[in-house]
Amino acid sequence: MPDGRGFVGTAAKGDGDANWWIAELDAFDIGGGSRRIASFELQMSVPRVAPDGRTVRFIGGLMSDFGAVGGEIYEVPLAGGTPVSLTPGFRGSFTSLIWRGSRFLATAIIVDHATLLALRDDGGHTPQLLWSAPVTARAGDADTGVEVALSADGRILATAVEDFSHGPEVLAGPIARPRAITRENSSRTVTLEVQSLHWRNDGLDVQGWLLAPAAGGAARPYPLIVHVHGGPSAAVLPIFGTDYSLYTSAHEWVARGYSLLLPNPRGSFGQGEAFTRANIKDFGGGDFRDILAGVDAALAAAPLDPKRLGIHGHSYGGFMTMWAVTHTTRFATAIAGAGLSDWISYYGTNGIDTWMLPFFGASMYDDPAVYRAVSPLESIRAARTPTLLYTGDSDVEVPASQSFEFWHALRTLGVTTELYVYPGEGHRLSKPEHVLDLRRRLPEWFDRYLMPAR
Repeated sequence: MPDGRGFVGTAAKGDGDANWWIAELDAFDIGGGSRRIASFELQMSVPRVAPDGRTVRFIGGLMSDFGAVGGEIYEVPLAGGTPVSLTPGFRGSFTSLIWRGSRFLATAIIVDHATLLALRDDGGHTPQLLWSAPVTARAGDADTGVEVALSADGRILATAVEDFSHGPEVLAGPIARPRAITRENSSRTVTLEVQSLHWRNDGLDVQGWLLAPAAGGAARPYPLIVHVHGGPSAAVLPIFGTDYSLYTSAHEWVARGYSLLLPNPRGSFGQGEAFTRANIKDFGGGDFRDILAGVDAALAAAPLDPKRLGIHGHSYGGFMTMWAVTHTTRFATAIAGAGLSDWISYYGTNGIDTWMLPFFGASMYDDPAVYRAVSPLESIRAARTPTLLYTGDSDVEVPASQSFEFWHALRTLGVTTELYVYPGEGHRLSKPEHVLDLRRRLPEWFDRYLMPAR
């Protein structure tokens, strides 16, 4: 609070990871008391009290993962009330909020750019673009890939930026003209071709990243690996290093002679809340069609071999990989990490079931048909694609049983498959020996099916 006698935050009764999705906005005072400010139909994050102490602003929207923030900006009286969107129809996803005096700023993903904007106090709260770049920008631990730090007067920006070719460096300076002030990773620059690829599908504009070896590098046409991000409420922005769902950096794959397609299908952040909500009750439907249309766009845009296509994903991307295996034979091989094969059994065995309610519209016990309809195991007899599966045996978010079920079904039906279960690991592998083992197995598997004999 501006008077220093309390703070606001999101809170829910009880312990457990599942409570973030059903949290409400509360005010807390230094005496230990609390009161409800507002409830919200979806998720709330990063609440910020206005300098005059009269209102609270927060990011609200459909968010599938704790810490991965994206949505519109809402405002509610600090005394309590109904939140109202200040940015309805905004064609992007806000990721953080900053007050500097009476000036209100926010970061956002807008399609393929990290941005910083100021919201004008003009009655319409029109966003004014202050800075934009096709990079990942970090100034904290946000998972969304867009966050900056500002000076006390709001004139100086600082953030660590990276892209597919350049390692992280600190960018700082006047907001309109920040510049790199470090060269810690200048020796790690790599050369590859990067294209922000755009295509139309079902009347929607869809974006993704197409990466390929630099001209004169690996022999053409290239094999293509489609990497589907997790979430689904997330977005791929350019990143130099590894993320937990890929385990090997994009430029390492390209150095091996692969091209990569990193799509942001409907359900992703970056194109407005309506786009993020477009896969509600439609997992494996429109989002999968967006991905296949992206493959077609990639084949038209680059020298790729249509007979050497692979698909890989982790978590929701693992589900989408399992869905692809049971709904198309376009891919020569697949790798699914911590995927969901049966939403019915998943509902009763995971520790975060509340995240599914906004996406499915009801619990599995009230509407099992909607969960069954999007379960890859329901179409398992159509599977023909050699598939590698991996999981952690202590995963609470997507239990290992989901991978066991899919592996067992593939093996029973005579489809080539392997399953690797990492002991003591949760949703993300963390033990160095396990990460190194997986980093070896992933390219070995793809090389077996997508690369000529070396």
